[in-house]
Amino acid sequence: MEGMNSEASAVKLPECFSSVIPGWFSEISPMWPGEAHSLKVEKILFQGKSEYQNVIVFQSSTYGKVLVLDGVIQLTERDECAYQEMITHLPLCSIPNPKKVLVIGGGDGGVLREVSRHSSVEKIDICEIDKMVVDVSKQFFPRVAVGFDDPRVTLHIGDGVAFLKAVPEGTYDAVIVDSSDPIGPAQELFEKPFFQSVAKALRPGGVMHSAAFSLPSFARKVIESKSD
Repeated sequence: MEGMNSEASAVKLPECFSSVIPGWFSEISPMWPGEAHSLKVEKILFQGKSEYQNVIVFQSSTYGKVLVLDGVIQLTERDECAYQEMITHLPLCSIPNPKKVLVIGGGDGGVLREVSRHSSVEKIDICEIDKMVVDVSKQFFPRVAVGFDDPRVTLHIGDGVAFLKAVPEGTYDAVIVDSSDPIGPAQELFEKPFFQSVAKALRPGGVMHSAAFSLPSFARKVIESKSD
């Protein structure tokens, strides 16, 4: 891995997805036509391409460091805690004394950090498909990736769908799906067979929490996939 000190204008992202013009990053996607989310860029810190996706970290003027996967903002230093806390503590506080927790995705380590705050938890498995995301997060987002340092954590680099299929029935008290957008490597995490595998992996009374995003179409897709 190597850091990148080039200016924002040197960054090239997938066409028709996002763009960097001098001084600005704009997240543009056909999933939300007519909208764009833009942040002012101070410096590109890292740019790389893994087996699965483009990975970029840049320093913004208002949100601190920003992690971008395939042109989609995944987290910012300024507000990552709001997402990590909600996706973690809501499910874990809804059941008594969760002991075994599985995180699918979550390669930045933020969900792990929050899960580790629960003293009843004895074992935390995380399955992240892209090792570069883990490595980049440890380098540039140490306060987020600190979750990997917990001795209860076991990191599995691989496909979350395949991992769940191999899990014995009734293994986990909670499954937290911290995925990227439902495109590319995360597509299968929003399909019915995946949710059926989650149900099998949960013990009776166990819970699952999945990112459903803010767009109604995404939420409907997740709900329809989980229904019989």
